[in-house]
Amino acid sequence: MTELGEYLRSRRAALRPADVGLTSSGTRRVPGLRREEVALLAGVSTDYYGRLEQGRERSPSVQVIEALAAALRLDDDGRAHLFTLARLTPRTSRTWVSEQVDPGLLRLMAAWPDNPALVYNRAYDILAANPLATALFGELGAVGNLMLLVFTDPRAREFYADWHEVAADSVAGFRMAYGSAPEDPRAGAVLAELLTSEEFRALWERRDARRKCLARKRFRHPEVGVVTLNMQTFDVRSSPGQELIVYDADPGTASADALTLLGSIAATAANPSGAG
Repeated sequence: MTELGEYLRSRRAALRPADVGLTSSGTRRVPGLRREEVALLAGVSTDYYGRLEQGRERSPSVQVIEALAAALRLDDDGRAHLFTLARLTPRTSRTWVSEQVDPGLLRLMAAWPDNPALVYNRAYDILAANPLATALFGELGAVGNLMLLVFTDPRAREFYADWHEVAADSVAGFRMAYGSAPEDPRAGAVLAELLTSEEFRALWERRDARRKCLARKRFRHPEVGVVTLNMQTFDVRSSPGQELIVYDADPGTASADALTLLGSIAATAANPSGAG
């Protein structure tokens, strides 16, 4: 079975007949929709859809993929991922993501005293972090990879107050990034290491794919306590494949005060003598 077939099967299994306006009848041996139901909704033959899932049909048209995305109720990220797997959108160039972060971006990040910010690549390696992000992640930042941090470092379960939600979101984002360039050797190496984690494998097999977007995360910091931060993610246009994450706290909250304190701790650590 191909990646396209596996993804179609997983999305089919995630839907109930009622989700798509169908009436369930008879005993269902497997969860989710039947193949013939998806084919009916998409306006294709059951045989053709079956060949897509089984990997025997590898060149679906744009119209067919559009119809399947609608039939399976995919959101924008799921639809984009489906098109990528069907090879109907340009794959990422074989020129792998640069490990160097644009100097102008580094200067911009350093100028944000109240906003932790970091840049990572398609493999989720941390390529750069400003002082406040370094202070936020503390010793955990030494892991150097956000995915490996979540799944291979036991301290992550304490650091991320909502670890299970963070884990699921991270896997969905990693699948989206990996799907755009499955030949990337570094992403492949990280995936191989992650697959040694039973929890990662279970989430990976769900085949959820979505980009990171505006979200809130709660961190348990050993020095400033629980901090709730908003998270924005941006593509780095100068280096395709790199992404910038910027955190901020709601004004006037305890989390904003905690970030201010964390900034003071970071500044003291950088200049312990107090010399100007």
